[in-house]
Amino acid sequence: MSKREITVLTDVSMITCIVQRGIADKIVAAAHEAGATGATIYFARGEGVRERLGILALAVEAEKEVIIVAVADDQADHIFERMYIAGELDTPGMGFIYMTKLDKAATHIPQEILEKLEAGEIKPAPNDRL
Repeated sequence: MSKREITVLTDVSMITCIVQRGIADKIVAAAHEAGATGATIYFARGEGVRERLGILALAVEAEKEVIIVAVADDQADHIFERMYIAGELDTPGMGFIYMTKLDKAATHIPQEILEKLEAGEIKPAPNDRL
């Protein structure tokens, strides 16, 4: 049996965006255009004060979509801003977005990328362990 090694990434942030149902696809498209390579979307139900918002008296729906995107730290702010704008989150009742720095992340990294890292052709982030 061969020894399995984990390549740990430490320059990763997670962007979480909670929005009204039906809006996630537009936000994910904006994240992809900004450089995100993938996203996870799932449905949720909100809980809390259900009051009417703003002069239009918009009701906040309980049905939500939650978007999670893991991104490199150097792209995180740009992707965050694009998602915020695409979701019109500056409008009352549209949703909430936040970003969390991850201590550690791991996934499959193709062998050719690992070889380029080891050969010095690609520079890892300062904190990444290979």
